[in-house]
Amino acid sequence: MKSELLYPGAFPMVRVELAEGEHIKAESGAMVACSPTIDIESKMEGGFLGALSRKFLTGEKFFFQTLRASRGAGEVLLAPTVPGEIVVMELDGVNEYMVQKDGFLAGAEGVVIDSQMQSMSRGLLGGEGFFILKMSGKGMLALNSFGAIHKIELKPGQEYIVDNSHLVAWSTTTTYNIEKATSGWVASFTSGEGFVCRFRGPGVVYIQSRNPGSFGAWVRQFIPVSQ
Repeated sequence: MKSELLYPGAFPMVRVELAEGEHIKAESGAMVACSPTIDIESKMEGGFLGALSRKFLTGEKFFFQTLRASRGAGEVLLAPTVPGEIVVMELDGVNEYMVQKDGFLAGAEGVVIDSQMQSMSRGLLGGEGFFILKMSGKGMLALNSFGAIHKIELKPGQEYIVDNSHLVAWSTTTTYNIEKATSGWVASFTSGEGFVCRFRGPGVVYIQSRNPGSFGAWVRQFIPVSQ
């Protein structure tokens, strides 16, 4: 299996070359085009209960696409729904990542996708709900963002503060706490920031340059309200 990032920037795609018999899993609707040797299947990753937990606990889709090179080698072109960048990484069976519910694009057959429960405070205040996605295993993993992706590498003990709505993914070697953006409750909400995540290294944090919630609120002001 080989992967290549095409058209880096706001409107990228990923090209994945599959040998006969290989397959990848992708977010439902991510396939743009493929070779005629590729079969497209809908699959409940982790079985019925695993798919059910992702749907109702994280907001993820019930099914993933499985794209399999059943009749010979071929290629698949994948793209996310929203405009934004794609980052492609390689999981080695040791490094693991927590991913916000809209951040997964595609993964090799060796990538394991689970729902991970957060603490009560993180679920209520973090903006991602009580469950997020955990990526582990081996193989190619492609994540997507709303806007540009920025990678932050933290040394042991180094801290960094991120607005919750700009999170894409973070390595499980990091620790984090959710706290008010400013010292006072009123100032936190009037500043427009609310709650933030304070990460501590070692590890990697991926953030996105745009806030989906803020963008949605901006768009709604132009939608006529029916009387």
